[in-house]
Amino acid sequence: MSLNPNVVLVHGAFANAGCWSKLVPLLRAKRFNVVASNCPLSSLADDVAAVQRTISMQNGPVLLVGHSWGGAIITEAGNDSKVEGLVYISAGAPDSNQSFNEWWEKYPAAPGAAEIKPYGKDRMALTLDGFRQFFAQDLGTDEIELLYCLQGPYASAANDEKISTAAWKGKPSWFIYGENDQMLLKELERDSATKMGAKTLVLPSSHVPMLSHPAEVANFIETAAREMGEASS
Repeated sequence: MSLNPNVVLVHGAFANAGCWSKLVPLLRAKRFNVVASNCPLSSLADDVAAVQRTISMQNGPVLLVGHSWGGAIITEAGNDSKVEGLVYISAGAPDSNQSFNEWWEKYPAAPGAAEIKPYGKDRMALTLDGFRQFFAQDLGTDEIELLYCLQGPYASAANDEKISTAAWKGKPSWFIYGENDQMLLKELERDSATKMGAKTLVLPSSHVPMLSHPAEVANFIETAAREMGEASS
């Protein structure tokens, strides 16, 4: 495979592709071809289909990167034959035949869960206080408010859709999480990374290390890409 594979970025709930705005220029400077999927957040199946379309447009192998709910998406979409590695960033990583709700059910609710409120009939959104205190508390005020205003409301029923086969079972994986993540418990992320056998980076970050520590995240992805290439050669 080529030294620098295609990097496909997958956002999570209460977000959109703009959450990668700081990471994309850094990865492009490292000569990666980078593209961010725009997920409808309407169901796991719909989000996986959106990512599969993005993968299908890539020429060559893919390193799939998912944030938060995006971890569930890449766990399913990562079964595509073009995908040769998975990077989880503050992300869920359900097992085969497991839903997102089942993935975290044995752990206490994260502090930010109380700020997730109904948005219309079938969707949920995160309050401004939720962004300020729990989602992106280590960013500046303007950045936090922009994330809030641009968020993608999320279909909560997606949390009950099960993964068919967890791609991380058969493909190399890497995991980044923040010590100060208040949306997903760091203990849950740590335990998941251990179960997956994923190489792990822990940052002094909120739920959005790609925005608060983009250089470290970009370097970790570069390392993952190199190791992925070595594994497949």
